[in-house]
Amino acid sequence: MNIRPIRTQDDYRAAMREISIFFDDEPEPNTPEGERFEILLTLAQAYETKNFPIDPPDPVEAIRFRMEQAGLTVKDLEPMIGRSNRVYEILNRKRPLTLPMIRKLHDRLGIPAESLIRPLSDARTS
Repeated sequence: MNIRPIRTQDDYRAAMREISIFFDDEPEPNTPEGERFEILLTLAQAYETKNFPIDPPDPVEAIRFRMEQAGLTVKDLEPMIGRSNRVYEILNRKRPLTLPMIRKLHDRLGIPAESLIRPLSDARTS
């Protein structure tokens, strides 16, 4: 089964070429091909995590994403944030989230707490 660690960009490209073949015809689990596919995916994921980390979004981006994803309106956020003017202040980055808001957004909408506690970025969204 001659599989090596992925240490360089060339190793990664070679692994991705081999993985892409399996995507067209995914092998059965618990077969030699299935195990090779699973090992290559694990190695590629480890390399990507180490070399291409993705930071969680800032709180406003996370809230807007969940709103879009679930079809939520400002009114839907009022039980977690407060009156609509407070929701707009949060969404327009005029006011930071409080700890109770963070807890409610996390508990009720499933937004990762690590995203909600990040500092607001300077990016302005409309």
